[in-house]
Parts: sequence; structure tokens; C-alpha cells
Amino acid sequence: MASLSFDAAPVPVREDVAAALPWVWARIGEPGSWLTAAERTAIAAEARNVAGCALCAARKAAVSPYAVAGEHDHLGGMPDAWVDVVHRVVSDPGRLTERWFREVTDGGITPEQYVELIGVTVCVVGIDTFCRGIGQAAPAIPAPGEGAPSPDAPDQLDTELAWVPTLDPEPDGPLQREFYPGSTAHIRRALTYVPATARSFWEMANTLYMTGAQMRDFGTEYRAISHAQIEMIAGRVSALNQCVY
Repeated sequence: MASLSFDAAPVPVREDVAAALPWVWARIGEPGSWLTAAERTAIAAEARNVAGCALCAARKAAVSPYAVAGEHDHLGGMPDAWVDVVHRVVSDPGRLTERWFREVTDGGITPEQYVELIGVTVCVVGIDTFCRGIGQAAPAIPAPGEGAPSPDAPDQLDTELAWVPTLDPEPDGPLQREFYPGSTAHIRRALTYVPATARSFWEMANTLYMTGAQMRDFGTEYRAISHAQIEMIAGRVSALNQCVY
């Protein structure tokens, strides 16, 4: 039985949302491209655990999070470097630095693992936030499935844009057509070093928000509120979260 369902949701949930989010949630419990199913579900559990971390709270309140030393309140079962990535991304993503990223990857996390780790974390935050918003309990972490990771990395990469490689938008290939439908904005490119991870994220994001084509179609309103209302809310949330992309 799926651990996420909206059949008994306290408010009506659109059919596309009711289909997409359980698919993304179930995917967390499957082997990824570079991480095992057990590692992915451990990341998901740790993402939820961040809310009770005293170190994260102290860093969030400090002028610089890098001025506060200590150990995260964590669930165990993951390397310390992985725990730090999850906690910082959930609690204070606006103040991550390239120096910190280099220390993380020098410490044993590969860029591919980093991208997948980020992808799992943000999907948990997105789905948990949606459930909280509609007054439904967060779903149980999926049971980890069997099997090994299936590595996938694009051949055509841009290594200059970001801290991690991203899918080069210039060639006309199937991945480019999938991930860059009319836009090569940085957010579109962020997780493309691990296509399966990007695919899960965009299944969630396109459904909860709008697709790129819908965003640019100002003559049609695809949601219960208008483009202008959506962007007003998005802008305010971005400001509160220090999201300045």
C-alpha cells in the first residue's frame, strides 16, 4: 500500500496532484542513480529531523552559520558530511557557500551523490509542506526497495555554470528537450547532472506550480488563482526563504 494517498484528504486535491505526489514519494524508496534505496530513505527521515536540531537553530540565528560549531541532532546511520548537507539545505539554504561545497565534496561526497541527496531532500520538504498546508499528516517514509543504483549522467555537460556540472543546453538531444522546454534558466538546470533526480523534482514542481509553458501563457489561467496572484505568493515566499536565483 502506498504511504501517500489523498483519498481521505481534508480538502479536495486536484487529480494531477493526487497522481504526481504519490509517484514522487514512492520513488524515494527506490534505488536511485548513485544512492541505494536505504540511503535515500535515510536522507528523507533526516530531512524531517532537522526541525528539532539545536545546532541548526543556533546557526540560523547567528550572523554567520559558519561561526557556530557543534554536532547536529541526527538520527544516525549516515556519514556526518551527508547529515550536514541535509541539515543546512533544509534549515538555511540561502547561506551555503562554494567553499562549504568544496569541503563537502573533498570529504567524500561525489558531485553526483550531492545532487541526488539534494533532490531527495527538496522533494521531502515540498511534499511535507503541501500535506501540512492542506491539513493532512505527513506520509510515512517509504520502505526501502531492493536493488542497486543505476548510474546515469549526461554525456553533454556544462562545467562552468554552477558548483556541479549541469546538462549542456546547446545540443539538441532528448534530455535537452525534456528538461529545457523553452527555458534554460538556472533553476531548470540545477539537478540535471542526475536526470532521474531532476525528473522527480519537476514532476512535483510542475504539478504544484505550473509548467514553463503555462507560466508564459498569460492568456490562460491554469489554476484557481491568477498568474499575478501566484507570482505574488511565490515572490513573498522566495524573499522569506532568501531564494534569490
